[in-house]
Amino acid sequence: MTQTMGHWLLFGLALLFANLPFVSNRIFGVFKVAQKGGWTRVVEVIAGYFIVGLIGFAIEGSIGQVTPQRWEFYALTACLFLVLAFPGFVYRFLWRSAKA
Repeated sequence: MTQTMGHWLLFGLALLFANLPFVSNRIFGVFKVAQKGGWTRVVEVIAGYFIVGLIGFAIEGSIGQVTPQRWEFYALTACLFLVLAFPGFVYRFLWRSAKA
């Protein structure tokens, strides 16, 4: 896997995992629940952030040496993950309720 392909794969997975809690009423799009509340979506977004992070570490390890990061990196990537989740949030809570 090339470095560019790894970056695009990771970006696509981050976009998918960030928006999945808002576009699906299933947990991670797989497990069916009767009612999916707000806290379930928050926990799902946090879990998606960690899953994408682990996949990123695996991709970085397959390309070369894994670079150690400090807290600033994780704060920035968490904020970026929340920005990527914004279209799903708008679809679920703002756009759909305005059309009804």
